[in-house]
Amino acid sequence: MKKKIVLLLFLGIAAVGCKSKKAYSDKLRTKNVLTESKRGASKASGNQRDTSMPEDAGKFVKFRIETISEYINTFSEVAQMEMKAYGIPASITLAQGLLESGYGQGELALKTNNHFGIKCHTGWQGDYDFHDDDAKGECFRKYNHPMYSFRDHSIFLTTRSRYAFLFDYKTTDYKRWAHGLRKAGYATDRRYPQKLIYLIEKHQLYKYDGGVLDAGYDGDTIVATETDAVHIVKRGDTLYSLSRRYYVSVDELMRMNNLRDSGLSVGQKLLVKSTSINK
Repeated sequence: MKKKIVLLLFLGIAAVGCKSKKAYSDKLRTKNVLTESKRGASKASGNQRDTSMPEDAGKFVKFRIETISEYINTFSEVAQMEMKAYGIPASITLAQGLLESGYGQGELALKTNNHFGIKCHTGWQGDYDFHDDDAKGECFRKYNHPMYSFRDHSIFLTTRSRYAFLFDYKTTDYKRWAHGLRKAGYATDRRYPQKLIYLIEKHQLYKYDGGVLDAGYDGDTIVATETDAVHIVKRGDTLYSLSRRYYVSVDELMRMNNLRDSGLSVGQKLLVKSTSINK
């Protein structure tokens, strides 16, 4: 009998150990990916906007996060990186990730690493999977690592004109951002803003906005070298018209601004070549 009890205790400890190792492994993978991203930006300094991302290894990474606090601890730095790069409050990004993915435990998140419920939409050329949402068997984007889901979320909001007005709000005003997302049609749930605000205040996610701002980010700074300048997108602007105006190819404009498609938003800031401005 004593041998059985000892054996059961041993198995229980081993199970807990395996679970702890799994959680630690998930965090370590995210930390390693973040480290690689930072290495790519090591030459940047001050308030420069870094839009670099580590190269996709091409292998699907399974993530299993057990608690809300573990989700926040795992992805808070990613959300802050996205705030620096694209001006979206880290608190909003984290709250949307928590809500849309069920803190990483939702069926869609587990099988696609899609933490923001972004559907395929016309022009999506990446991997995908099908999932029942508003309708049965809808197409959702799939990523090899959740970090790429966070980046795609930033690109999604900054390249669609219906979200352009959000960037007129202060990055500290998470309440206006929450209501603005619902107004722009990100979600059909009428209580979507209240749910985001609840998560932000309950888990003090606003402190991650403060952490970025305390580091000197002013919400408007983007990377610009001596040969670059900034163009504010106006109504009627296209990548083609801007390429002719600034004597730079469309492909180069997309590369400089980390764009995946040609869609532009009024008020969007684009890097262009300053050497051609006075021509």
